[in-house]
Amino acid sequence: MNDEHRGWHPVATATDLGAGPLAATLFGAELVLWRDEAGAPHALADRCPHRGTQLSLGAVRVVDGRAQLECPYHGWRFDGAGRCLHIPAQPAFTPAAGHAAQGHPLREAHGLLWVSFDGATSALPDPGPVPGRAVVCGPYDVATSAPRVVENFLDTSHFAFVHEGWLGDRGHTEVPAYEVLLRADGAPGVPHYRAWQPQASAQSAGGAWIDYRYQVLSPCSAVLVKQAGGDAPAPQEAYALWVAPLEPERSRVWFTLYTSDPVTPDATLRAFQHTIFTQDQPVLESQRPRRLPLSGGEAHCAADRLSAAYRRYLQAQGITYGVC
Repeated sequence: MNDEHRGWHPVATATDLGAGPLAATLFGAELVLWRDEAGAPHALADRCPHRGTQLSLGAVRVVDGRAQLECPYHGWRFDGAGRCLHIPAQPAFTPAAGHAAQGHPLREAHGLLWVSFDGATSALPDPGPVPGRAVVCGPYDVATSAPRVVENFLDTSHFAFVHEGWLGDRGHTEVPAYEVLLRADGAPGVPHYRAWQPQASAQSAGGAWIDYRYQVLSPCSAVLVKQAGGDAPAPQEAYALWVAPLEPERSRVWFTLYTSDPVTPDATLRAFQHTIFTQDQPVLESQRPRRLPLSGGEAHCAADRLSAAYRRYLQAQGITYGVC
């Protein structure tokens, strides 16, 4: 894997992985996810080292109290690290290291399952202080690059047009001056941005001025914190965006909505976010090129200072996947 594939990337919603194997894709690599007898998730390359069959077509078998992933072709069985434990055609044979399937570190966080291709040496993206209740929204499969999705999430000047009547209206199109600050790793953020929104959240009863805080967490993730009125003692909502690059021009998107609201049903919160993102999706999929241009070719204005800082961050990180 290239250096830019380092770090942790989401591959599935945690609740989607049940008792059987689940296929997933990341950076064009096919993976199989499965849980052991204790419920711990594991990730292997979705290819049996014997004859190249997809392990995700197999099953999880419990043998002597130990869960093993069984290949559907010849029944070879593997543990969570990919080590081959049993070859039915030669039951007395002890499989060698060369019979192993490739394993990858897997963690469960933010309601998602995260895979690392670099040996789990990096920290998971951290949205920072957020309200306590978490609701996962998605996935959404989008025919564009991951950087295009992230940049759209950071963009405020489209609210009045793409989200008219929801996150913006045509009476409030101006983007006021705002400050962009860089973290120690160069990831840009905006400590304060204010916007008028007719329907800022699922719980909103009418229009209000909303205070925003943005932070890029990694090349493929970001968070925004929303606070109505600007005078409440704690954030009301935060939305974390997690994007898995499936291919250079194809992405899978999740949101984790953090809220201090204890009563609004999860389905209502998900329906609001579904409305917002499905307004974004056709616009995102219409953009050409689908890969985010880092080398020029698109005009900018002062309202784009955060997205411009994000592009510089990608360049500094040496990102070449999904950009041009």
